[in-house]
Amino acid sequence: MELTVSGKKQKIDVSEAVFDRAYSEALVHQVVTAYMATGRAGTKAQKNRAAVSGGGAKPWKQKGTGRARAGTIRSPIWVGGGKTFAASPRDFTKKVNTKMYRAAMKTILSELYRNDRLVVVDGLDTDNGKTKEGLALLAKHDAKKALLIAAEPSDNLVRSTNNIPYVYVTNALGIDPVSLVAADKVLITVDAIKQIEEWLA
Repeated sequence: MELTVSGKKQKIDVSEAVFDRAYSEALVHQVVTAYMATGRAGTKAQKNRAAVSGGGAKPWKQKGTGRARAGTIRSPIWVGGGKTFAASPRDFTKKVNTKMYRAAMKTILSELYRNDRLVVVDGLDTDNGKTKEGLALLAKHDAKKALLIAAEPSDNLVRSTNNIPYVYVTNALGIDPVSLVAADKVLITVDAIKQIEEWLA
């Protein structure tokens, strides 16, 4: 199949397996949720009675004091004691094998193309790295919430888009399913297309 380069009469040949794959909502959902879950820190933690320091000795003898029996000052019912059901660090990682991940990426790229959200451009660069140049580039392609993909993003491109909200720049091998799905428009260079094809082939 062929993709048209925006603003030019040029067309490039691309693999149908990568850019014309049937959409699978279940597959995309599974991979996107797994990707987002992997990014969760899961670092919350509380101390149970074993983890709180101190409390090694029995506070007072078992009988004869008139007070309730107590074995440690780190009991959950004591001030400064441990938490009864203490939270512990969690690993939210969900396993997604390489074959599924690549299939989902192909599905997403194909759906973006079918919905006219994938725009192939000859190059993504700005002359001086000014924000107004970045805005002009986006306006040219009617893109607001955009993902810019280049084989090797230039420093000028990164600087010109740094201060524009909802616009992200990445290289061809740095794309991820969440960024692709979230973008209203994906601007991608011809060189980046070739790199992605090699990766997903």
